[in-house]
Amino acid sequence: MAGADQRADPPAGRGGAAGAPGASPAQGAPQPDGGWLPVLLFGCAILVISTGARSSFGLFMPEMTQARGWSRETFSLAIALQNLMWGLGGSLLGAMADRFGSMRTLLFGALLYVAGFFGMAWAESGLTLSLTAGMLMGVAIGGTSFGIILATLGKVVPPEKRSLAFGIGVAAGSFGQFLFLPLTGVLLSAIGWQAALLVHAGLVALILLLALGVRGDVPLAGPVAPGERMGAAMRGALGDRSFHLLFWGYFVCGLQVVFLALHLPAYLMDKGMPAQIGANAVALIGLFNVIGAFSAGVLGQRMSKKWLLASIYIARSIVISIFLLLPLSAWSVYVFSAVTGLLWLSTVPITNALVGQIWGVRHLGLLGGVIFLGHQIGSFLGAWLGGRIFDTTGSYDWAWAMVIAFGLFAAVMHAPIDQRPLTARRPAPA
Repeated sequence: MAGADQRADPPAGRGGAAGAPGASPAQGAPQPDGGWLPVLLFGCAILVISTGARSSFGLFMPEMTQARGWSRETFSLAIALQNLMWGLGGSLLGAMADRFGSMRTLLFGALLYVAGFFGMAWAESGLTLSLTAGMLMGVAIGGTSFGIILATLGKVVPPEKRSLAFGIGVAAGSFGQFLFLPLTGVLLSAIGWQAALLVHAGLVALILLLALGVRGDVPLAGPVAPGERMGAAMRGALGDRSFHLLFWGYFVCGLQVVFLALHLPAYLMDKGMPAQIGANAVALIGLFNVIGAFSAGVLGQRMSKKWLLASIYIARSIVISIFLLLPLSAWSVYVFSAVTGLLWLSTVPITNALVGQIWGVRHLGLLGGVIFLGHQIGSFLGAWLGGRIFDTTGSYDWAWAMVIAFGLFAAVMHAPIDQRPLTARRPAPA
């Protein structure tokens, strides 16, 4: 029945573009017998570095703003621009990876990433910071992060294992966050913020070598059926209400996680806590999200993806509310961080698996990139509004209220999503 919206997901197909009956063999057909495992391993290693490096920016904010005489809003705006450019650049680079293969895209992104860290280290004005740490590094992250790696996995991993592979990839990124936060804290104490940025530049340069192992997806070649063309896939998705609902739900994910990653350490310092507790808190979030992301990937294979997503957003709002109501202590921070970590990027494997399930994997880089643009618009607002609200009111109270309210909004957005493949909803020809 067309109006029936199942509790469990429909069987995952191999999925061509939206509007296509199946995937073209020219584009990264799933590899049997574990042939996709090297792609998963190299991709996970890239995500450890890419995600770990970008998760450390909140620790640089207190020292850089003090050294350069910037306001928190100035630094927050640069990171907000970074997230926005990550979304915009990620959509374009996702299309580039669909067309030319992921390895070239990763090499391009890694070069920009290195340049961005060097530029950030010598930025002396807010404008220069926005151009380097903001715009340049945003495009770089878009070319080296989840959008590219998960789209590659979506094309080479068999459909029945796709959600699990996505969960492993996101867990690897979270493990990078766990590794880089303490490392960054040690570097800041030992050699200062400028030298620490240069060390980060050297670490992200390793992606140039690791990218050579991501060869599993085959660039588009030969004639493409009209229904499988990029434009047709994009039109099919944009004409589907579920695409827009998923876009705005993912918007909330970006707003919440970037607000916490960037402003939680500063919030704790404002409450009189040592800087190391803030670093430990964000690192602990990353550690527990290794469990959360992997578990989300497993659950995404067995349960309704849209209801899992709605539950995660509601749980985030509840956890944040309880944290703010309880007396603040080091232990309350660590418990909050652990529980938040279970929910942190757990939306990512499920959302990407849902995109592939509904609209196919042939253009997963493009379609997943456009959905991720919603995430990054939210990230822009979470980063910038957090700093803006603090500079205007002198506290984060209204920012916390915003984050809680948007979590409930996201749950409402996911409820009406139709999880059936787009091709299965169309009436059979007479």
